[in-house]
Order: sequence, then structure tokens, then C-alpha cells
Amino acid sequence: MSSVAPTRNVLAILTDARPARYWPNTGLTPAAAPFMPNPMNGKDISPEPGLYVTATPIGNLADITYRAVAILKAADLILCEDTRQTAKLCAAYGIDTKRMPYHDHNASRVRPGILKNLAEGAVICLVSDAGTPLISDPGYKLVRDARDAGIRVFPVPGASAAIAALSAAGAPSDQFHFAGFLPPKQGARKKLLDALAGIDATLIFYESASRLSPALAAMAESFGERRGVVARELTKMHEEFREDTLSNLAQVYAEKPPKGEIVIVVFPPEAMAAGPEDIDAFLTDALTRMSVKEAATEAAQRLGISRKEAYSRALELKDGK
Repeated sequence: MSSVAPTRNVLAILTDARPARYWPNTGLTPAAAPFMPNPMNGKDISPEPGLYVTATPIGNLADITYRAVAILKAADLILCEDTRQTAKLCAAYGIDTKRMPYHDHNASRVRPGILKNLAEGAVICLVSDAGTPLISDPGYKLVRDARDAGIRVFPVPGASAAIAALSAAGAPSDQFHFAGFLPPKQGARKKLLDALAGIDATLIFYESASRLSPALAAMAESFGERRGVVARELTKMHEEFREDTLSNLAQVYAEKPPKGEIVIVVFPPEAMAAGPEDIDAFLTDALTRMSVKEAATEAAQRLGISRKEAYSRALELKDGK
């Protein structure tokens, strides 16, 4: 990667930082679509050299900040998870900054050149395909190396699918745990979910449409009958929030597989109404009629405890402890 020239002044390009005349998924006609005004009131905000971790829309192209558009235009280079995806955003806002792919497959090879340019005074933006970079994407190693090298790293905040889903799901938001994508293999997925079952907070997951129903069923097995929300196609025309128990949601999407990008929000465990004596009584009775595994599953669903906890206690009761 060659050295870069000094950056352009952000103020000089704000006045032409206008989106496309048609804003997808808003229902606006070209004639009615708004233009972006100059919000800086004549202030010069030429970006300092450094790495700008820049959030982009998660669906609706209107969901981008004035500052993000201005810095993307002023930057020397935009690092993209997929240049084709970022090209759509750039076309909508008239951004002609050079783009370069940065992803898991080429990161180790191109990162030294990126760090060299940053050290020489470049302004470089890091974006993901949608939302805030480093949330389930490979950018954290670049940020870590840049900070270790004394290069300034600037957040340019904006949309995040996880936070958008949480904000409208109706689940407690004072404490939450973002778990990202679940492992694709059943054993690894179960191990992770069992470990998360004891967290007394709202859980947030990303999942692909094709794996949604199995993931929800696995959550029901590990978490018991907690409530969950499936948030689909956020900020897009077919946005959907569906709330139910995890097992019911699994059945719904097994019968009608969804399309689009998925966020799963799982409510925290409720204060357990059943005490240890109630759990033991339930499991003791269940073990007279079914296997340990079946008794544990039944207890998890009926008493709102994790399957792991129920299975462990059922084994102890079966062994006379």
C-alpha cells in the first residue's frame, strides 16, 4: 500500500453530502425525499489522522449520521468487510473515497500496510457490511494493533442491530449480555448455551435464518421456558418483532422458515417460584415415569430452571443422594 496524500476538509464536502433521491424502505417518493442540510454551522472539523471505526446503516440507508457521511467522504481509504455492500452506501451518498476489502481471509496480510499508512498520517475508516464495526466482525485485531502502535482510534457511533432489537423488544435492558452468533455444531452450541443459562440478564444473539428454529429449540432446552423475541429485518420494509416462549418460537419458525437478518433477545430468568424442595419433589415424581434426560427437560420447562441444573439434580436423586 502506497503512502497517502493529506485528507480533504470535511466542511468543504458537507454541503454535497446528500443521499440518493429515493430512500429505500421508507415509502418516500423521489420528489418527497429530504436532502441532508449542513449541520456544522460553518465549523471546520477536518479529521485528525487515525483510524475511524464508523457505523453504517443496518438496513434503511437513512440511518446514518451527518458525521459518518462527512468522514467517509474526507477519508483517504475505507476498509470494508465487503466492498460490494459498502458500494451501495457510497453510491447513495456520493462518497467516492477509495475502498479496500478487510476481512478474516486477508486481514493478516494487509494489516501491516494499513498500520504503516496510519503511522504516516492517513485517515482511514473501518466499516462493516451493516451496523457498528467489531460487533461480530473481524475488526478488533486492527483496532488492537493500532492502539498498541500509538495510533489514535476514533469511534463514529451509529446503528447497531443488537441495540436496536433490545430497544424495541420490551425485555429488561438494565443488564444484558451480547453473545453474537452461536457455534454451528450442535455440541459446541449446547456447551455455550448451558454456560449462558446462569446469567441473570437479558441475552442477545445473532442468527442466520436457516438456523433460527434449531437455535431457538436449543435455547429452550438449556434455558427452560423463558420468553424470547425474534427481531427480523430491522429498519427494513418487512421488519418484524415476534414474542413468545422459546419453544413456541422454535415451532413457529420450523413450520414457516423466515428470511432476512435475525436478532434473538432472550428474557432473563424469572425469580424461581419453586424452591429446592419443590424441585426435588417434581423430579422424584418424574423419575418414576421417565428417564433422567426426560425428567430434566420436563422440570426445565415446568419450573423455569435450566436443563443443566435439572439434569444434575435428577442424576443425584436417581443415585439416592
